[in-house]
Amino acid sequence: MENSIKVAAVHRYVEAFEKADIDIIKDIYAADAVVEDPVGKDTYTGIDAICTFYEPALSSGAKLELTGSPRCAGNTVAFPFKAEVQGMTIEIIDVFEFNSEGKVVTMRAYWGEDNIT
Repeated sequence: MENSIKVAAVHRYVEAFEKADIDIIKDIYAADAVVEDPVGKDTYTGIDAICTFYEPALSSGAKLELTGSPRCAGNTVAFPFKAEVQGMTIEIIDVFEFNSEGKVVTMRAYWGEDNIT
């Protein structure tokens, strides 16, 4: 898979928060995708569960800002960003894994209490 497809998905993800648009989330994820946010906590499997997970963040006005360039390797992309949500800033690194159709099949978010200000 071309890196440009993976990087475009990262930018669409940020755009979903900018526009509070759940349809963008539905577009980038595969129907059977799994989200783990943060790693080590609950997972959300399938597009309905994933949308239920994202809807509160989108409706709260959360915004994302990339803090470095995406890094592509194999069928994955990792990217650092900060999330501004309800007066908090969370420094996060997400890793997307893609299927052959260019849809995200797993998303793992790496952050913890030390990353919240």
